[in-house]
Amino acid sequence: MTHDHTPSPTAPRRARFGLLLALLTAAAFGTSGAFARSLIDAGWSPSSAVTARVTIAAAVLLVPGLIALRGRWRVLRRNLPIILIFGLVAIAGCQVAYFTAVQHLSVGVALLLEYMGIVLVVGWLWARHRQRPRALTIAGTVVSVLGLALVLDLAGDATVDLVGVFWGLVAAVGLAVFFVLSAKSDPELPPIVLAGGGMTVGAVALLALSAVGVLPVAANTDDVVFAGHDVPWWVPVVGLSLVAAVLAYVVGIMAARELGSKLASFVGLTEVLFAVFFAWLLLGQLPTVVQLVGGVLIVAGVALVRVDEMRGEVLDEPVLPTPAG
Repeated sequence: MTHDHTPSPTAPRRARFGLLLALLTAAAFGTSGAFARSLIDAGWSPSSAVTARVTIAAAVLLVPGLIALRGRWRVLRRNLPIILIFGLVAIAGCQVAYFTAVQHLSVGVALLLEYMGIVLVVGWLWARHRQRPRALTIAGTVVSVLGLALVLDLAGDATVDLVGVFWGLVAAVGLAVFFVLSAKSDPELPPIVLAGGGMTVGAVALLALSAVGVLPVAANTDDVVFAGHDVPWWVPVVGLSLVAAVLAYVVGIMAARELGSKLASFVGLTEVLFAVFFAWLLLGQLPTVVQLVGGVLIVAGVALVRVDEMRGEVLDEPVLPTPAG
């Protein structure tokens, strides 16, 4: 009995479709900074913007998540610790930190700082599991650190808010936790359940912390300036929740299924480019030339780490797209 290993004629078509989905995912995530900054400039606190985004996204993902479980409650119970940490750190904590960084920095610089989280994963694996990085990963790390120095433009005329830098690096830690937890997630746990469960945990935590006064609550129904126009406050809220969260996660899951999660997350690096583009188009923000060069180096360095990861299985496959925004 022989087996025909000729590639299916639909394979290239599916690959192209998957690539389009991955790019759409990156673009959707890339809008979050612009949406959030318009609310923050209108008087919203970063934590209030995150709470609105995560709560609405959790409500939308609740039913699809329950359907995906299809009675496999044992799987859910087994993964509760990971879902709890994922929701508290990788979703709530990471997003509050990123939006706070956006309050003090341009969207592009804040996101580039967050992407240093991928480099932190390399250090974590080396320190915790003695997984010494190979030459390509070390090169990518060095290039990213050099890019970070240029993004901060410490020797130039650009002024960088150190408070924003701090929160951007806190967001990087949250992103690193995302990758580590995603790598450890149970293959029987549907990705949409991890996403929806994490959103639910994050929403409950944010609402509770806001209610007791730990997180500053500041929101209003005034019009906001978005893309040079006055628009109702709910426009960026809906954009944050449905475009930058629900659409981004759902389409990202579809992309991962078509391309494989490693390749899909690699294409997800274009989120930085989309974020800079949307910040320029919608907010009039554009990093300096030095910062743009640094951004290119950071993306290039992260890409080298990703290539090494895909070649050598240094990191386990993530099961979700990069939720940097």
